[in-house]
Amino acid sequence: MSDALTPVQFADLAESIAREGAALAARRRAEGVEVADRKSSNVDVVTAADREVEALIRRRIAEARPDDGFHGEESGSGTGSSGFTWVVDPIDGTVNYLYGSDAYGVSIGVVRGEPDPTTWEPVAGVVVQPATGAVFRGAVGAGATRDGVPIRVATPASLAETLVATGFGYTADRRREQVAVLAGLVGDVRDVRRGGAASLDCCAVGAGTVDAYYERGINPWDMAGGAVVAAEAGATVRIWEAGGTRSFLFAAPAVADGLEALVRRLEREVLGG
Repeated sequence: MSDALTPVQFADLAESIAREGAALAARRRAEGVEVADRKSSNVDVVTAADREVEALIRRRIAEARPDDGFHGEESGSGTGSSGFTWVVDPIDGTVNYLYGSDAYGVSIGVVRGEPDPTTWEPVAGVVVQPATGAVFRGAVGAGATRDGVPIRVATPASLAETLVATGFGYTADRRREQVAVLAGLVGDVRDVRRGGAASLDCCAVGAGTVDAYYERGINPWDMAGGAVVAAEAGATVRIWEAGGTRSFLFAAPAVADGLEALVRRLEREVLGG
């Protein structure tokens, strides 16, 4: 039961579980969303559905892979003995979910090692968008797909022609810092987009509907599934420390170096150091 699967087999299992979680999230959305708690600030909400969907996903993983570890946004971590860890965001884009927006996803990533993006070895990732039915998946060495069709990153000709997705944190200080960085960035790129779900932003890079996604301060569960999709679609993935917090960049290879250098310079100007 706990023997290692191939990346494709892990992706198959993750997709099956994510689809079930997505169906539950969609049902609860149709019934009406209930705010169950708040975390880092008054705008950082948790719905009852977040907890219910994660409980379902965690249960299904435990049934299929009882020796694997687990790291989820709502229920925390559980260690395993197999060397594999499932990193789960049951509803990524909870505020969008609360407001009835389609831009939320169920994200599952499988990694080898601890749930730390700087040290783990990606294996497979699946992001399901319940409102549209879109299924993004990636398996290391096997490429990435949207609804079963292979996807590839875009090929922007220059930084000035690069469409960048981003996001904002939940605390006022973090948002002010992020906006200050973007104020310096927006004049050097094509434009900036803010969707509100990191997992879907990663998948958008993989699908070529944006050229890059940058954000400072996202959590492992926000990007574990989408990062595999982006990387297997050809994206460059970069992670670094900025102001004591990690910054993440997922970008078309042609502009990754230039965009990283620009963002790092702007972060130093805003954050110091």
